[in-house]
Amino acid sequence: MNHSIYTADRTTHLKVAVTGLLAGIAVVATTLTVHLAQPELMQKAKTLAVHQARPMHALTEMAQR
Repeated sequence: MNHSIYTADRTTHLKVAVTGLLAGIAVVATTLTVHLAQPELMQKAKTLAVHQARPMHALTEMAQR
């Protein structure tokens, strides 16, 4: 068994890569299952409030001070 990342051999690297891949697949599968089973949990808001910056407004405020 390798206890250091510096002395890890090919099989240890393969184990780490496979474990990471399986964990990623599990997260995606869980997310898709929840999304397909209960789509109302993932609905987006119907309206979004958008703030548009007005750069000249800030400059005139600074000029008035």
